[in-house]
Amino acid sequence: MDQNPPFPSPEELRSKLSEFMKSNFGDKVSFATFAQPDTAEAGDEEKPANTGDEEFAFNFLPRDIKAHLDRFVIKQDEAKKVLSIAVCDHYNHVNFLRRLEKEDAARAEETEYAKQNVILVGPTGVGKTYLIKHIAELIKVPFVKADATKFSETGYVGGDVEDLVRELVQKADGDVALAQFGIIYIDEIDKIAAANNIGGRDVSGRGVQTTLLKLMEETDVPLRSANDLQSQLQAAFEFQRRGSKAKREAISTRHILFVVSGAFERLKEQVSRRMAQGQIGFNAEPRQVLDNELFQHVRTQDFIEYGFEPEFIGRLPVRVVCEELRADDLYKIMKFSEGSILRQYERAFRAYGIEISFEDEALRLIAEEAAKEKTGARGLLTVWEKLFRDYKYHLAGSGLTQLRVSSELVREPKRVLERLMAEGERQEEAALMQSALVFTEQFKSQHGLQITFDESATGRLVERAHAERMTMPELCAHLFKDYQFGLSLVKKNTGQTSFMLNAEAVDAPDKFLSDLVVRSHYPLAPAENH
Repeated sequence: MDQNPPFPSPEELRSKLSEFMKSNFGDKVSFATFAQPDTAEAGDEEKPANTGDEEFAFNFLPRDIKAHLDRFVIKQDEAKKVLSIAVCDHYNHVNFLRRLEKEDAARAEETEYAKQNVILVGPTGVGKTYLIKHIAELIKVPFVKADATKFSETGYVGGDVEDLVRELVQKADGDVALAQFGIIYIDEIDKIAAANNIGGRDVSGRGVQTTLLKLMEETDVPLRSANDLQSQLQAAFEFQRRGSKAKREAISTRHILFVVSGAFERLKEQVSRRMAQGQIGFNAEPRQVLDNELFQHVRTQDFIEYGFEPEFIGRLPVRVVCEELRADDLYKIMKFSEGSILRQYERAFRAYGIEISFEDEALRLIAEEAAKEKTGARGLLTVWEKLFRDYKYHLAGSGLTQLRVSSELVREPKRVLERLMAEGERQEEAALMQSALVFTEQFKSQHGLQITFDESATGRLVERAHAERMTMPELCAHLFKDYQFGLSLVKKNTGQTSFMLNAEAVDAPDKFLSDLVVRSHYPLAPAENH
């Protein structure tokens, strides 16, 4: 009787399952691996976990962080100040607990601390994500960003909220200890508000809030997701191999800083209306934007009425508004931010051999157009892409080496482009003609023979270089590869050392050379070319 085939290895099984899932579900199902188990046998000793304590250190002051943010984010001074303080408070407490754990672990466990999780309010494109991203880069902790709209409390209807924590481990290159000090940023948090007055809202919004609440408080998140078949198979193999010694690996959210943000469109109307009713002399008309002055009057109850659970909003004690960007702010972003879109376009044009520069008046006009988009700094990208799309296409390879962005260019981009293209063609033609002249000089230097291109030959060389997408040295070397030998014969026969080449020499170089050689042997023979 045949024996059963051997049970496949984890790698073989994983490969087969991946093929099966992809063939049946396409790319809708993804496998992710976190904290791969080591390959030790059941009898081997446990390897000590990487604590990461020596690798993460925080020693910044609030003004250090704000100074760093000032390099990249224009305006939002109040937001930068509040965030800098919150981050310092959070990580200074982390430092305190890490020291205390070494001295008195029990006392460290009992120490209570209200974590400085943050809620950022502000319209799109004002720099909310940029602020948090640059803070994480400065203090060297992993950073994860997600949109709240993709989650549901049941998991994988949209996405598993706990996957954010697991993604921190990925960003930390598998270093669980470092990931435990990371920052999780969740945008569009206002979209999961679940108040009754939000027509058509998915009731799962409350469930997502509940799941996020657990993460923001303190919990352990398994590194292997229950919705990830591959991870669960790995766990099963690990348990089978190591039995009771198999570890259930998890990451604690105790020291993870959570930042949530949203536009909160109805909040400004809500607060403005309440203030107009409750205070004499306050602006009776609802404000168009939620600025810092109005935000001082936002209360927890406003967020609850908006659709958030009291426990959820209570875990976000640090609240700050990012104000709307005006045209002058957008001008300063382009002019002074280290992450300015100007740098991106300078690199883009430099790749085509074009140095681009900008007049201040042109930047102010661009800023005014971007402000009309009502998408904050994102409006800049929209305006720039539309303005320079044709410039990149037509000027690349045109021979133009300098591009000055003037107010005229911004106001009449098509007319200026046509002029620049004509100028570029003239410059390229001049460069090609000069390159042809260099070829003749090199030919004389190497072979002692002078060749000269007449006007018709130069014109045809330029035309052929364009048509055949060749450089002038390449084209000349190809066309006149036999001229050293042929003209040397003519010199030997006649003593002639200087030769004028016309358009026929460019169109049919072999025939032209052959005629020269024949006439040098038979001076009186009739020839088609002279």
